[in-house]
Amino acid sequence: MTYCCGILVRDGLVMFADTRTNAGVDNIATFRKLHIFTRPGQRIMAIASAGNLSISQSVVSILREGWENPETGETETLINAPTMFQAAQRVGHIVRQLYDIEGKALEASDVKFDVSFLLGGQIKGERPRLFMLYSAGNFIECTQDTPYLQIGEHKYGKPVLDRAITYDIDLYDALKVGLVSVDSTMRSNLSVGLPIDLLIARRDVCDAELNFRIEPGEPYFHDLRERWSAALRAAHAGIPRPPYKNIR
Repeated sequence: MTYCCGILVRDGLVMFADTRTNAGVDNIATFRKLHIFTRPGQRIMAIASAGNLSISQSVVSILREGWENPETGETETLINAPTMFQAAQRVGHIVRQLYDIEGKALEASDVKFDVSFLLGGQIKGERPRLFMLYSAGNFIECTQDTPYLQIGEHKYGKPVLDRAITYDIDLYDALKVGLVSVDSTMRSNLSVGLPIDLLIARRDVCDAELNFRIEPGEPYFHDLRERWSAALRAAHAGIPRPPYKNIR
């Protein structure tokens, strides 16, 4: 399991992903799940993955190395997609292609073809965009009404985002809320854990303003966790007790 999230606000994009993978309580490892593709000043794209690690790694490798379009003879990659929408289409195409190649073999071994992706970024001349792709290769796009998308173990971190994230929130405030969302998930599910990879891409810059990994013991994240816990305890203490009584 994993937890990845993308937050698309007026000023740009925030994306983050944990790095924990496990195949049982005694088989835990760390793998990067947030991958960045960039031509500074021209385009930046980031893809985060959840689900079967072998499938997601194959998808990312093919997107980097490229494949030949049988109609044009050209090599297509993620980074040379003309638009963000077509980039999402290319990710979906590779997912379906891998299913055609490996799906039956995986099912014969009782392994589910389970993978999902977040794709976010901006190409110069168009607005920043954020997509979520499913195992079937289909996808949805983030909107101003709900300016974030999640994959993986998302239910514990969603209430924080629902209460605090708006399209007009500052980029670094969005990151702060996102980190609280990560902390809430980590406290409730041991299959999500540090390190956390994160990206901030400011609108119209087409490059990474922040590309950072939060390691265990990193001071700011530790302080954020403690402050959030203390704030919740204080809020609980400050709310009056329920006035309810039995009705006779």
